[in-house]
Amino acid sequence: MRFTTTAVAAAAASCTSTAIAYTPADTSGTDQLAAQGLANLKAYEKTANFTCSTETAHRREKKEYIDAVLCLQSKPAISGALAPGAKSRYDDFVATHINQTLTIHGTANFLTWHRYFVQTYETALRNECSYTGYQPYLNWGQLALDPLNAPVFSGDSTSMSGNGAYVNHSGAGVPSNETPFITVPPGQGGGCLTSGPFANMTVNHGPISPALPSSLVPSNPQPDGLGHNPRCLRRDISTWAARTNLQDRNSTELIVENGEIGKFQTVMQGLFAQGLLGVHTAGHFLVGGDPGGDLFASPG
Repeated sequence: MRFTTTAVAAAAASCTSTAIAYTPADTSGTDQLAAQGLANLKAYEKTANFTCSTETAHRREKKEYIDAVLCLQSKPAISGALAPGAKSRYDDFVATHINQTLTIHGTANFLTWHRYFVQTYETALRNECSYTGYQPYLNWGQLALDPLNAPVFSGDSTSMSGNGAYVNHSGAGVPSNETPFITVPPGQGGGCLTSGPFANMTVNHGPISPALPSSLVPSNPQPDGLGHNPRCLRRDISTWAARTNLQDRNSTELIVENGEIGKFQTVMQGLFAQGLLGVHTAGHFLVGGDPGGDLFASPG
């Protein structure tokens, strides 16, 4: 499968063994739906081999993907005056998401736009950084009970780095800290990454709607968040978001109980005033931090 959400364009990931005991949670519901979907796709296209997930990738494949992302982060930006803070091709994608956030969320084009966005990102990894694989997806349900010990966040060389260092903060309001219909409790992180391939990553865009307080995340020199604002990548992995909204049953019920596309994507994105975070928003706050908890700059 090549489809993923906004949060995974930057946090789509890999898995590997870890010294800490970790047992993936049951995902039989979505596994069955995925198998049915793949069978339908194969019948339609006659050829299909879209099985690239964080749990099925081999160490070599994970390393190739990570190297390609790091490569994209090393190539000069092409956004120019549209995003003066962009310093890399990776930043170009973040800037594109920032510029279009208000027209691609809570709208009818949400799914279509993000599929195209991820496909374009995958194409850049292939054409500009010689990547030969596919954009992997993160099966949230497998790590929902114990995300902190999930291999994808182990902090080793084939993970997507670990949690951020612990810093004291009060959690994050959804949809914003100014209008907190829902409060995501603080986790065990919130600080800069200290391990793994992205420990030295520099975030250049945002914040626009930060999940962390201004004492931790400096303001951008431009109101639109597209100015140059270099800082570390922060992460606050949320066991709360995972256990309450990302278990396999959450995704299974979303698909099975919402057959009409309008209702499906509304429930998926979250009904905040009703206290429903939704699997999409919960995916953001599974990683949290900065810019992961920022609706606008989250791919960064």
